[in-house]
Amino acid sequence: MKIYSADTWTLDELRDQIADAGRRTVLVPPAATKQAVLEVFGQVLDFPEYYGINLDALNDSLHDFADGLSEDGQAPVTLIWQVPAAYRTDRSFGVVCEILQDAEAYAGRDLAVIAVFQQ
Repeated sequence: MKIYSADTWTLDELRDQIADAGRRTVLVPPAATKQAVLEVFGQVLDFPEYYGINLDALNDSLHDFADGLSEDGQAPVTLIWQVPAAYRTDRSFGVVCEILQDAEAYAGRDLAVIAVFQQ
């Protein structure tokens, strides 16, 4: 997982770099609480209705998402996760980062994650 400050690269610049690398971009908008972060990932990545909106379910659903990427025959995906300063102080932030890194390792080339720290 790569981490950037929002003042280093704009979202448009990151999207252009991702497209130039032959990848698709999925933008995960900012959310300031654990519950909101889990809900946003579920909505953006179209997790199934039974998604439990907890850290274990995020882990499982990201692996399922990665499996789908390897089978869809399309370009690999880079998630751009916008992380507001308020959420970086939440105890769950580190766990979500670990889950995303694990999903990246599991997916291989099919999934990359960029966290963009906002002020």
